[in-house]
Amino acid sequence: MPVRVLLPARASHKLNTHPAIQIGNRRLSADHPAYVIAEIGVNHQGSVEMAHRMVDEAHAAGADAVKFQTFLTDELLLASATQAAYQRAAVGERSQADMVRALELSFADFAALHAHCAEAGIDFLSTAFDPASLDFVIGLGPACLKWPSGEITNWPMLRRAAASGLPILLSTGMASMGEIAGALEQVAGSPMCILQCVSNYPARIEDQNLRTLPALAAAFGRPVGFSDHTNGPFAAIAARALGMCVLEKHFTLDRTLPGPDHAASCEPAEFAALVQALRQVEAGLGDGIKRPLPVEEDVKAVARKSIVFARDLPAGHVLGPADLAAKRPASGIAPDRIDMVLGLPLARGVVRNAMLCWADVAGA
Repeated sequence: MPVRVLLPARASHKLNTHPAIQIGNRRLSADHPAYVIAEIGVNHQGSVEMAHRMVDEAHAAGADAVKFQTFLTDELLLASATQAAYQRAAVGERSQADMVRALELSFADFAALHAHCAEAGIDFLSTAFDPASLDFVIGLGPACLKWPSGEITNWPMLRRAAASGLPILLSTGMASMGEIAGALEQVAGSPMCILQCVSNYPARIEDQNLRTLPALAAAFGRPVGFSDHTNGPFAAIAARALGMCVLEKHFTLDRTLPGPDHAASCEPAEFAALVQALRQVEAGLGDGIKRPLPVEEDVKAVARKSIVFARDLPAGHVLGPADLAAKRPASGIAPDRIDMVLGLPLARGVVRNAMLCWADVAGA
């Protein structure tokens, strides 16, 4: 006898309402595989040869993209600019200009790195920190522009980026919700992904506030990602479960090298393990619709129960709760149908432990 079960209104619909953008041939959305960026940044130590080696190592580790930092030191900062505390701790006391200049690569170097990435089959990205560098990076035709947290209030540069028509991945370290909203206004109409970020190197996991990921997606209607400056895989894995569709993680050949970002970076084996863990998490996220699976059928037949008679009963006996029990296996009538037979007379005599069938009950 069929039973009508009322389900929540959304239960019969696929939960595919996540905001999304397209970059190249990749769809960025919480219900698609995360786009993983190996942030080489300036971890090449100013050596283009090391930068090329890092491209190959990042590709082997499973990264979808590598990301560099393109800048002209004299256009980026004043000679009076000082170092952050983490930079002093990493490279010693010196002017920021001297530190940065030692890590500057030429436009020709980046053109060669772009060609190398194309040949290797990994996306080339580079964050630009001044107008000339931005124009150069745009001219290379990258899959998207990665916008740094420090430039989120640089509206003239943001407008210049938006004019390119390229998708933008916006890091939000140090930013308020109002500053994020202001940045989005400058690039209105551009495909945009918003990245949660804490601008500390390395950053503590307890500072990450990963619940901002679904909050940002809800507030701005954009896909969200995570620029992860923590050590270890745990923040990134948790972020993936909260809707992260882009992961940016610093990448180094050796965490002990001198330089401002190595201490907050993954070495190749660690990065590969992180990518593998993310892919396993993604395989387990599913589509959000609860339903029994074919692989559960064997256990279901063993673990669930059927209605049986608790004792011998004669024909005409009116069934009450004490007359029935639930016992394995699940090859008979399920216990959730018991209310359909309680109070009805038996059509024939039955014996203890016999499974109930509809023909046993008059009027069923």
